[in-house]
Amino acid sequence: MKPIAAELIGTRLIVWDFKDGVALYRMGFFGKPVGIPKPKPEQEFKAPLMLDLMEALYLLDRKIIKVVNVKASKPVSRSALLTVANKTYKQFDLGYSAYENLREKGLIVTPGIRFGSDFAIYEHGPGIDHAPFIVTVKKEEETMGPFEVVLAGRLATTVRKQFTIAVPRGRGKKVDYLVFRWFKA
Repeated sequence: MKPIAAELIGTRLIVWDFKDGVALYRMGFFGKPVGIPKPKPEQEFKAPLMLDLMEALYLLDRKIIKVVNVKASKPVSRSALLTVANKTYKQFDLGYSAYENLREKGLIVTPGIRFGSDFAIYEHGPGIDHAPFIVTVKKEEETMGPFEVVLAGRLATTVRKQFTIAVPRGRGKKVDYLVFRWFKA
């Protein structure tokens, strides 16, 4: 398969070709069609597809997309994309390790900002099921005080999700997960 062109514009990437955008979206719910808030998996759309930097790096690493700079008429390298990502996101590498690990497990990973977390995790995808997990990524040496745990747990319970902490280990692809299950005593 020929890599799909995605144009880097600031901190987002745009797939201008509608058919390529639909194909990427259906491949694993990558990106968001511009102007379509909650597209259904089978929905056809004639809108550009917007990718975030994490999705783009993941797709670039798998040679599914190629990143281009139209103004400069040249491709954007992985290292250049990573430079933009590191300037945009705090601890991008840490988050990317968790993102990649979750995707490799066959899960659908979307930004979790509306849930107060790094990611929302779906088993089947948006529009098919609800995300059962919200994930916050932490360094091995980071601590969470009781206030933070209770706050995260209450938020997760309010949105009917399980609060999960992802802890990437070293430079490899190993990630440990700590899932909080709440119960009434």
